[in-house]
Amino acid sequence: MDLGLSGKRALVTGSSAGIGEAIATLLAGEGVQVVVHGRDEARAELVAGAIRAGGGAAEVTIGDLSSDEGADAVAVGAMRGGEIDILVNNAGGYEHRSWAELTAEQWLDSYQHNVVSGVRLINRLVPGMRERGWGRVIQVGGGLAVQPIAAQPDYNATLAARHNLAVSLARELRGSGVTSNVVAPGVILVSSVRELLTRAAPGYGWGSSWADIEHGAVRDLVPNDVGRLGRPEEIAAAVAYLASPRADYVSGAVLRVDGGTIRSVNWTG
Repeated sequence: MDLGLSGKRALVTGSSAGIGEAIATLLAGEGVQVVVHGRDEARAELVAGAIRAGGGAAEVTIGDLSSDEGADAVAVGAMRGGEIDILVNNAGGYEHRSWAELTAEQWLDSYQHNVVSGVRLINRLVPGMRERGWGRVIQVGGGLAVQPIAAQPDYNATLAARHNLAVSLARELRGSGVTSNVVAPGVILVSSVRELLTRAAPGYGWGSSWADIEHGAVRDLVPNDVGRLGRPEEIAAAVAYLASPRADYVSGAVLRVDGGTIRSVNWTG
């Protein structure tokens, strides 16, 4: 199905690996001119090179979004080849830290990297979308935004902030032709997750093959209705839909791609 994205330009932050790389690659396959972002130029260039080798169009912009100066550099680099129509705020990260381990400074650092980083690019790129009468802003959030766990509370809270600001931005942009939405992944099989679960496997008795490890992890740690971990390409597909003109009537929404991990029922009446 043609999503109608050919000729659009997209900046995908944190796209030198993992989910971001999958998003950039899929969008490029839909005819989008993709700007790959990261802090390591060599890694970003590898992703862009692979996209170009596959027949897609890709450029690179480098910078640390946790500062105004870094965001300026990223925005300028992204717009070197033209205006940005689609902004995917994927960049971010977390440390495995408990309430007792976290300091106030580390909380602030988490918000700089996971929340304010995206706001900086919204402030720099969305005014142009608004002037042109079309655009897409997509936050990559997560289920921990609505069902947090005890661990990594700073990260949980930043995901909630991403979800909240996306809805607020949708209200701000009403009638402009620019939409704001969230894609909320479950546990996705990226390299860091695979390494973490492989290290944990002996302690849980999951076996040594990846099939056994994945089955054990979903049964014991991260249960969902599908019975496996998600793949980066499945997150990318959701982003591509929300980025496309086919999603013109979708704004302020959270699209969960989590195998049924998060469940909700809304009752009215």
